Amino acid sequence: MPVNATNDKLGWLAPSFNLLDISENYISLDQLKGDNGTVIAFICNHCPYVIAIADRLSFEAKELKKLSINMIAIMSNDAEQYPEDSFDNMKLFAKKYDFEFSYLYDETQEVAKSYGAVCTPDIFGFNSSLELMYRGRIDSGVMNSDTKKIDRELFFAMNKIKNEGVGPIGQLNSFGCSIKWKTNE
Repeated sequence: MPVNATNDKLGWLAPSFNLLDISENYISLDQLKGDNGTVIAFICNHCPYVIAIADRLSFEAKELKKLSINMIAIMSNDAEQYPEDSFDNMKLFAKKYDFEFSYLYDETQEVAKSYGAVCTPDIFGFNSSLELMYRGRIDSGVMNSDTKKIDRELFFAMNKIKNEGVGPIGQLNSFGCSIKWKTNE
């Protein structure tokens, strides 16, 4: 059963973080933010919804980079309960899908909680001041769609944010598997 990410609250400031990247370095949001905007995508390695968009996420990140908009991916799932989402598997996943952006490990899950992330993928688009202007899906392609025309919703939203400082009025929620939260011991 997919979980929907709500997009009814926009305008809040991105919480800062300093997380371990697959390069084995700790990297902060300030180091990664783009001059014209920043996309933060909460993803994981095993979710079929993420796997379905991974190639397109990699492509859109490269296209957004040309506009000085940076992509950041964060994996917040409980890797002990879901070993497919381990740090080593994050490295393999990023290589398989040619990620040219930082893929960070939120081992404590505090970053996902601070953003209110609920599913994978859960995509947040921030303007140059790190104010949330978009929380939606990557595009109109869905898992079992046979349509050849896909509306590039994230790309066009971020281009609008770059040019106008605000996102589109109509934003369609991202949906996917729930974040796999650690159970209290």
